[in-house]
Amino acid sequence: MAVVGLGYVGLPLAAAFSKAGHKVIGFDTSQQRIEELQSGIDATQELSTKALESLTGIDFTAKETSLQNADIYIITVQTPIDKDKKPDLAPLLTASKTVGRYLQKNNLVIYESTVYPGCTEEDCVPVLEKASGLQFNKDFYCGYSPERVNPGDKNRNVTNIRKVTSGSTPKIADEVDALYQSILSVPTHKASSIKIAEASKIIENTQRDLNISLINELALIFEKMNIDTLEVLEAAETKWNFLPFRPGLVGGHCIGVDPYYLTYKSEQLGYAPDVILSGRKVNDTMGTHIAQRILSHLKKNEQSIKQSKALVLGITFKENCPDIRNSRVIDVVKELQKEGVQVDVYDPQAQPDEVQKTFGISLIQSIQHTYEAIVLAVGHDEFKTLDISSIRNDSKSVIFDVKGFLPRSLTTDRL
Repeated sequence: MAVVGLGYVGLPLAAAFSKAGHKVIGFDTSQQRIEELQSGIDATQELSTKALESLTGIDFTAKETSLQNADIYIITVQTPIDKDKKPDLAPLLTASKTVGRYLQKNNLVIYESTVYPGCTEEDCVPVLEKASGLQFNKDFYCGYSPERVNPGDKNRNVTNIRKVTSGSTPKIADEVDALYQSILSVPTHKASSIKIAEASKIIENTQRDLNISLINELALIFEKMNIDTLEVLEAAETKWNFLPFRPGLVGGHCIGVDPYYLTYKSEQLGYAPDVILSGRKVNDTMGTHIAQRILSHLKKNEQSIKQSKALVLGITFKENCPDIRNSRVIDVVKELQKEGVQVDVYDPQAQPDEVQKTFGISLIQSIQHTYEAIVLAVGHDEFKTLDISSIRNDSKSVIFDVKGFLPRSLTTDRL
């Protein structure tokens, strides 16, 4: 089999199939990524050097022609959105075209990338047919099993998270299900169709996005009431069925992206979704709102905005993980910079080159100065032992805790 795309999803999946005894071609278009993996280095930190070196059953390659040796293809490339917040299927369709060039009779193509319902059969299959000259469900078949990887989570991994499976025919659905059962220590859930499986994935993230947007909106309301949101939530959580969500920045490769895939398809079909997009609107404004609150505190302190220095702790989209995809911390940084604040960003987890390429900012390698504002944006373990008091300029320095991570007595404000 071939796993196409060796990022946060593809690499652990390829490793799991290899450990289960499958011969795996691990394909990625990035030669740098392949060379790193061959050297025992995983920039995503999902696999250790020891774990990589133990994978004797994987052929890591950027050589496209290696794909001709596979009979099962699992596509795990990213599905981002464009600047207009519309689905960008380019990586998915490019991967489909690449695989299509090497498809042979009775081959199976399984997609794990998060998409809107219908995308596999309506968008990807025609590309496979055109590139291969083969006919869908006669000469080759498809499956869909949405990824459920949680980057940075060392307890929940690809082998112990329950998988939804599906196939383009009942027989293929059974084959796809059995394939994933070979690597899982938990049961699978076999959906009745590819569309059902696609829809199940997209609503997982949409539901979480909406739940967080509600809490974010409550935080906006409680701020005006001079009420501490986290204290309100702690009180409300004493009821057994209250859902324990927290306010914050909503980014990452899934939650901040996937709802737009669903709303795009919905609008194509003539239904304009209100609730989903209203939740996205709230969550997309939180970075700017946090920055404006910090600026307001600086003004109250009679601190010159243009002479102020701010330290932002964390640029990744979540704690204890190097993943910066769609991180909304950058919204806080850019808004402060727009008002003239000099901003340093420190993140021991993130890859400096990747941050520079993606956001156009240079991470500081160590904290050498004191600051008029300190923003705890990401709850990395490294920040638990950081002496905040030693890097504040004076007792008036603004300490804004986005994550509810620091002792309340130490902070000026928090969500």
